[in-house]
Amino acid sequence: MPPADSSATASHIAGPLVETRGLSHVRDGRTVMRMGDWQLQRRAHALLLGPSGSGKTTFINIATGLLTPSHGAIDIAGQPMSALPPAKRDALRRATIGLVFQTLRLIPALSVNANLALAQKLALGRVDQPEIDRLIDRVGLSHRAHARPRQLSQGEGQRAAIARALVTRPQLVVADEPTSALDDANAHRVIDLMFEAADATGATLLVATHDGRIADRFTNRLNLVVPA
Repeated sequence: MPPADSSATASHIAGPLVETRGLSHVRDGRTVMRMGDWQLQRRAHALLLGPSGSGKTTFINIATGLLTPSHGAIDIAGQPMSALPPAKRDALRRATIGLVFQTLRLIPALSVNANLALAQKLALGRVDQPEIDRLIDRVGLSHRAHARPRQLSQGEGQRAAIARALVTRPQLVVADEPTSALDDANAHRVIDLMFEAADATGATLLVATHDGRIADRFTNRLNLVVPA
């Protein structure tokens, strides 16, 4: 499979941020994801596109250390994610990866500000309130910083989720179906925001989706097919 766009600006650490080698996963005797060899360069924007059943979420779980592949290996930021023991996989995920899900997964009892502060505390062991304030402003939620998730509109909730993913300044932001529940206008607004926020923080962006509406926004695309 072709490598990701190598024209992206490299960070101070050489080499791809994500690299897979012969990657596949088997469940109940059936191959549910097959990716092979692939690289995602630092600071790139990449789209992982495929229909339901092609293994997008399986790959996301493997890339974030939530699942061990049946075959092959994956490195994240030069670390062998698939070979690390569970505690070290968790530590690598917290230190390196920010996640955006289709469902918000914000803590209902906490405000937007408190959700970001908790994510930062768990990942970094500290809270940087000025950084939280800057990020909330960047996603246009300064006036909603003390609102709870149930008080947010759908678009505001997605922006809060993006801010939470970026608050730890991850090297890699992974978004699983971030636009599939949105109308056309809001889908493109979310992608605009993710591009802008990732670029502003120097993060690499990987979006996994079956939503063909946003495919032309990415020059770097990898198509998954349902394994035979």
